[in-house]
Amino acid sequence: MTSSRLLLGRIVPWPPAVLAILSQAARKGKAQTDGFISAEPGESAWAAGPQASSSAVVPSAPGRRSSRPISANPPPAPSRLRRELLRSESGQDFARRKPAISWNPDANKQPLGCAFFCVSRVILTLQILTAPSGCANTQMRIPDGCNRVHEERSIPRPSPEQVVLFPDAVQAEQAVGRANRDRSIKSTQRAAAVPATRVPVGLEDPGQVLFLDVETTGLSWFYDEITLIGWARNGEYHVNVAGEDPSDLLDALAGARTLVTFNGTLFDLRFLRKKFGQISLPSVHIDLRYLSKRVGLSGGQKAIEDELGISARSGVEGLDGAAAVLLWHEFVRGDIEALRRLVDYNRRDVLAMCMILDRVVDRLNVQQDLWLKDSRFEDWARPALDQDLPLQLPAVRTVQVKARTFKALFAGTHAEKAKIVGIDLTGSEKRPSGYCVLDGDVAVTSTIGPDAEMLARILEEKPDLVSIDSPLSLPEGRLWVSDDDPGRDQFGIMRRCERELKRRGINVYPSLLPSMQKLTERGIRLAETIRRHGIPVIESYPGAAQDIMGIPRKGAGERYLKQGLAEFGISGGFETQAVTHDELDAITSAVVGSFFLSGQFEALSGPTEGALIIPDLKSNGSSGLVVGISGRICAGKTTTARLLERRGFAYTRFSLVIDDEIRSLGETPDRATRQRVGEAVHETKGQRWLCERVLDRVAEKPFIVVDGLRFPEDHAFFVERFGSRFLHLHVDAPTAVREHRYEEIAEGGPSFGDADRQPVEAEIGQLSNLAMATIDNVGSIRELEDAAVRLVSEYSQQELPCPSPSS
Repeated sequence: MTSSRLLLGRIVPWPPAVLAILSQAARKGKAQTDGFISAEPGESAWAAGPQASSSAVVPSAPGRRSSRPISANPPPAPSRLRRELLRSESGQDFARRKPAISWNPDANKQPLGCAFFCVSRVILTLQILTAPSGCANTQMRIPDGCNRVHEERSIPRPSPEQVVLFPDAVQAEQAVGRANRDRSIKSTQRAAAVPATRVPVGLEDPGQVLFLDVETTGLSWFYDEITLIGWARNGEYHVNVAGEDPSDLLDALAGARTLVTFNGTLFDLRFLRKKFGQISLPSVHIDLRYLSKRVGLSGGQKAIEDELGISARSGVEGLDGAAAVLLWHEFVRGDIEALRRLVDYNRRDVLAMCMILDRVVDRLNVQQDLWLKDSRFEDWARPALDQDLPLQLPAVRTVQVKARTFKALFAGTHAEKAKIVGIDLTGSEKRPSGYCVLDGDVAVTSTIGPDAEMLARILEEKPDLVSIDSPLSLPEGRLWVSDDDPGRDQFGIMRRCERELKRRGINVYPSLLPSMQKLTERGIRLAETIRRHGIPVIESYPGAAQDIMGIPRKGAGERYLKQGLAEFGISGGFETQAVTHDELDAITSAVVGSFFLSGQFEALSGPTEGALIIPDLKSNGSSGLVVGISGRICAGKTTTARLLERRGFAYTRFSLVIDDEIRSLGETPDRATRQRVGEAVHETKGQRWLCERVLDRVAEKPFIVVDGLRFPEDHAFFVERFGSRFLHLHVDAPTAVREHRYEEIAEGGPSFGDADRQPVEAEIGQLSNLAMATIDNVGSIRELEDAAVRLVSEYSQQELPCPSPSS
């Protein structure tokens, strides 16, 4: 038996008297204790009982082997004390086994009984400290002295991402799981053979423990950035502000053995890795959010401080995470005092962790039985709170604020002079929605209630795009918004875009949450109505636009919104006039449309779900071009499309999908049948479904020509799908010319007049007003080709290849 033991991460010598007693018991293997003793952490041993007849190698800590006489088979009916020790040694759950430990008071009068009383208390304490291996909400009964229970509390399972502070817990849990499935003696032996769980490591040297807290521009590790990082070690607080040399911070992290954070697993460490990559971090990570839950403490750090009676926030009582974000934005705009308050707020966060750790360790019920020494981080945290802030705080000029303006981002793009309507939609027509017309970089705002009034305003403005801050589609598989949808349980209430934003750290509301259902229903209905007029509609996510414009997301009031929009380069009456918060949000939604038309966006979508548009400066849009061609019968649209096919464009047309539908009905495709079935598809499956099938025929080709746009919805669909990569050409010709061409190719069927008046042809006239360019096809095919190639080259700003020799 060795002369030391690891407790709370420290090597503490065994008292000589205890060593002597335990050694004597191990040698004699008295029946009064059923022959069981606790060895070093990581060891368990069967001492020789009266029936011992063989020797075996006892499982020991890694790298060590010990040979002791053991019983080949454990006694068939061990005593209650022995059963409880075995349960503790194997990591079995107290709640599942419900031990009722009764101590013999007379045993404490004998040296040997006293020794084993101490051993049992240590083992029970170790069982408590390794509670993370238990199931969620496991009820743990913690013994405190003889014949009484001190406390009963719920022990939740920690995050699997957290570095396990109790390194043997997982191994013990696996053995327990096997033992619970099979209660046989053989299973019990396997569980008993698991190395004894150890107390937490990493706290044996306070000088090697580093407390750290990160301040950011928001909660999303994906979109937000670090503003400053504070850390404390050896009673000294340090801070690194964004823009400074991080060498001291990185050296401190590399030199420490233990890192202490609050929610660092899900927050601080993600931001650190995002900013610095694969940096060297301490080998042990204590996340106080999860450690606190194991003693019944939950909530945020400040809530736990209040519950523990910790007072560490003198002078910053009114500050929280949202206020910290605003302090940073004030600092980058020239307020150095705001930085001092932010640093002080961070310092108190860091040093309060020291006190929380002390109190939590106390509540873990670790008894100071003979050998346990206490370490109090609070002893040096308290004086550090009263010290002055670090003297070397940076001036404003050392922080590099990226100059991002409307002109810098959108000059030379389709967004520079586009007219975009932005809407911050509400869930009820009775509550006015924010409305903005962004013409280039000039914004005019108002509020509008009824949908009819909003639609009339939009049609009057004739915008290039409408950008709505509201869900505009249902989750895949859902049929309607209410909870009586038969697919409610199977398909849920969240779309893929919302799940992805959740993964990125954005707390978004599911589109079909009960409180969101009316908003989603209204948004879908309004978007469908606008699209029928050929105006493209996107669902916008303004949060990322606010990041780019330097507007804080959390707690951003009217002042910050106005200031950020003006600094970005948006002008208008909102700068000096009283406007609502909804109007300012509508401007931000319209700016998302500018990012979309410039190609600087990311589209998040799922099958059957519309795309959520998110500004993204790293994206310049996909390469390639999609040309959609509309025109009346015999105007020359198919000839134009085939000419572009010779130049390398993948060819597809609406009538090919209609032909597939006709054949599925057992009919033969011709002009009359196509018009009839095409109208039926438009009315039943919808034009957007048809557009999807048209694109499926050319997969992901970069250059595509689509022949036969017939409805304004077709134009809206392709703009929404491809943004500025879509060029709509309308081919026109006089009626007499078209009739002459029709008669030359007609083989029976309806007359030209009848064919030209079919319902499926009725809305083609509106497409001429939506097209980016119109070709008058009254000349030769060569002239038609030259006109088409010129328009496509000018729009895409690239030369088209020569016709293929095989064409």
